[in-house]
Amino acid sequence: MAETAAREGYYYTEKHEWVKIDGDTALVGITDYAQNALGDIVFIDLPKPGKQIRNRESLGTIESVKAAEDLYSPISGEVLETNGSLASNPAAVNAEPFDTWMVKLGKINQADLSGLLSASQYKELVSKLD
Repeated sequence: MAETAAREGYYYTEKHEWVKIDGDTALVGITDYAQNALGDIVFIDLPKPGKQIRNRESLGTIESVKAAEDLYSPISGEVLETNGSLASNPAAVNAEPFDTWMVKLGKINQADLSGLLSASQYKELVSKLD
């Protein structure tokens, strides 16, 4: 299998979500491995802005032609915004999983980052799954 993409500067969960920190906010999405495993994504259900999310708590669901899976937040925070374009184009996640964020969090708990994987650690994890 081809090497799984994992971008430097992102943090990863063992459940294949990513988080990218931008100052005091964080963007959350799913990895290339996750979108590939799911197949064609057809629907994404995300929380409303203002919702408080705890680390590793369900953030919503993602549905593909193969399965429906929960999304988990890699970091605690408050939902500031969801990516509105995903309502009409959920397949954007398949095309550009690292450029297509799902949720923007504020009031984040940066201490949660210590429990996440670096790009090299994530690649190692995924290499063992094949």
